[in-house]
Amino acid sequence: MSWFIQILENLISVTELEEYLNSVVHPLWLFMIPVLLYSYWLFAYISWCAVSFMLYIYKKVNNHQENDVYSKFWDKPRQVIAQGFAIYGKIWHGYELIGMEHLPKGPGIVIFYHSLFLVGYSSFVAKVYKEQGRLCHSVIDHTLYNLPAFFYLGLTFSGAKLFYDFLCLKDFKKAECVEILKKGHLLGIAPGGAREANFSTDYSLMWGNRTGFARLALEAKVPIIPIFLQNDSEAYRTFGKTRLTRWVYEKTRWLVLPAYGGFPVKLRTYIGEPIPYDPNITPTELALKTKTALENLRDRHQKMPGNILRALSERFDKDDKANKSI
Repeated sequence: MSWFIQILENLISVTELEEYLNSVVHPLWLFMIPVLLYSYWLFAYISWCAVSFMLYIYKKVNNHQENDVYSKFWDKPRQVIAQGFAIYGKIWHGYELIGMEHLPKGPGIVIFYHSLFLVGYSSFVAKVYKEQGRLCHSVIDHTLYNLPAFFYLGLTFSGAKLFYDFLCLKDFKKAECVEILKKGHLLGIAPGGAREANFSTDYSLMWGNRTGFARLALEAKVPIIPIFLQNDSEAYRTFGKTRLTRWVYEKTRWLVLPAYGGFPVKLRTYIGEPIPYDPNITPTELALKTKTALENLRDRHQKMPGNILRALSERFDKDDKANKSI
């Protein structure tokens, strides 16, 4: 390699080329580049770890042995988390929840578009719990359980399970979903999942032929509540949407694209009118009906194509009353 560098120095009349190349291709850069590209994901993971650790300490200090997620023992930390989200949403995004009257008193399946970091959906769940004391369970992908565990004091601690149980997140099986709905709870499902979060453009729904949520609604005899999260995809965005990255995702299901954002755009959650249980409709027809209802909410309340500057300006739009009506 040294002889090659010597030849280059002679050709381009540059001295100390070897020292320059060593600084450019320093091993530290090979480490820093992916850290910078995935800094938002890293921050989210560290925040998750911190919350999980505090929950574990809270449980140990109070010598709590039960694993019941509905125990009143968890009410206080849930209220703290909900209040924290409410403050963050109000200050940073001017968050609003519109159409609360459409939320049924009993069980229901909440269907939503899967944005990158689900800021709007998380704010919706927090506000419903804060104002109504209702838990909204959410279906997550099973691969999230493979995130690294914690190591401290010579003990191994699976932070994922405690964190997910606390927030009612799980890769629920069908029977578990039915049981949750029978207990009168809400169940949130994003049929597009991570594929939608990574590769959707301008809030396009990427559901494929998924009808599982519709089959579940028919079996549990509960309504479906479509909700749309205005400007949610303007707060955080991904880059690197290519055929290659899409192929890697489809083959592995592990790919997440680099993200950027954190913009203080205006966020609103619109709750649409529930789609009532109808024993005479097929799962395919119900899934299509739900998709149409969600797309109608999107077309009514989201200006497209998405624009970060416009979403920022809506923070200061005092005459946007027409856009707030369902």
